Amino acid sequence: MEKRSNSYILALELSAYADGSTTPAKKMEISDTNHDELFSIIERISEKNLFDEKQQSAELAIGLKLFTEVTLKNRYHPLFEELAPAIATFIKKLKAA
Repeated sequence: MEKRSNSYILALELSAYADGSTTPAKKMEISDTNHDELFSIIERISEKNLFDEKQQSAELAIGLKLFTEVTLKNRYHPLFEELAPAIATFIKKLKAA
């Protein structure tokens, strides 16, 4: 049986540099799939009211999902071997919050 996934496009645009300049503009898009429905994860984290700035809930959810998907796809890579237990502990703590 084929595993079903949601398809996403993540767009990132550098709109201004720290020095105030705007050129050269940089953009990229990442296409990816995920078994989770990411908007519902963003909503669930937002509902926890963990941060003063509501946008940070979305930033955490997106960053964490992108990062953990890479770690899962590369779970046997030596780069991630020490992180795996800490990530699992963090996610349990986040879900319990």
